[in-house]
Amino acid sequence: MPKLTKESILEALKLINYPGFSRDIVSFGLVKSVRIEDGIVQVAISVSTPKPEIPAKIKADVEHVLRQVEGVEGIQVGVSVQAAPKAPPSHPSPAETKEKAEGVKKIIAVSSGKGGVGKSTFSVNLAVALYQELIERNGSAKVGIMDCDVYGPSIPLMMGVSNRPEFRDDKIIPEENFGIKVMSLGLLAEDDAPIIWRGPMVNNVIAQFAQSINWGELDILVTDLPPGTGDAQLSLTQNMPVDGTVVVTTPQMAAASVARRGAMLFEKVNVPILGVAENMSYLMNEATGEKQYIFGQGGGEETALALNCPFLGGIPLDQDIREGGDRGIPIVLSNPESPSSKAFREVASKILEALQSA
Repeated sequence: MPKLTKESILEALKLINYPGFSRDIVSFGLVKSVRIEDGIVQVAISVSTPKPEIPAKIKADVEHVLRQVEGVEGIQVGVSVQAAPKAPPSHPSPAETKEKAEGVKKIIAVSSGKGGVGKSTFSVNLAVALYQELIERNGSAKVGIMDCDVYGPSIPLMMGVSNRPEFRDDKIIPEENFGIKVMSLGLLAEDDAPIIWRGPMVNNVIAQFAQSINWGELDILVTDLPPGTGDAQLSLTQNMPVDGTVVVTTPQMAAASVARRGAMLFEKVNVPILGVAENMSYLMNEATGEKQYIFGQGGGEETALALNCPFLGGIPLDQDIREGGDRGIPIVLSNPESPSSKAFREVASKILEALQSA
């Protein structure tokens, strides 16, 4: 029979994620002590949450996992609840920890629970559509886009930007195209070099983005996040006071289900969900106006209903959107009268309204 050790118990406890997150309770720092005596394992856990079901769930999960460990003859789990902030442990509300970069009025995050939904393409066209909407409403606009997708930074290609940014007074000066300020890890990495990050490195990259970029004056900063609910999302909300997130999904039920789970992270860290947008919503026959729902129908609306937030609209499956991204000229600019461009403008208009009422 293998000898029970503190290390072996902690390894077992790493199998338990904090409810609703993809990060385990050990790395979150919730396990305060582990004692072993005559096969009896005593575990002390401290959580900070306003939800009474969270401590009960963690306690049950710990007991279940430890019962599977060979040599454990008894289990004693104590869970203490500290004064509860609105956000989960180690991730307080962004507004409580960080101030906005000087001159940046609003920050929105574009997120998705899974990859392959066209989130970065959506982000680029959304930034341009927001710029156009602000011009139309106010006569001026200052918009930026920050590529936080550290694993696959594609925003520079889609925005037609390739120059390395300058550094002035220890600050990174974003590149600019089409009136949009652009910053991305892709502008700092070596060409064609693989980008390999571990969790703590991701945290550092996002923190540096948040703290070391001189955006100047911006009405809105759009941040494009990698898919999922990992370190990049948590780091962004830790380092920047995000005013709201836009959830991107596709019509399939599988994508919509993952999008709902991903969006719950932002609810847990007190970031409002501005709405759900459905990408690749339908294929439009421009000659007849007929819509073909080749990926199914209703996933975006059902996601919005489940999250109790607005449905911002559907973006067509359009070859011109893809070609615009490849050329570095978003379709909202290259063909502003197309159905796709009008759909992006409609989404941008609803987001501005949501930001005003938030």
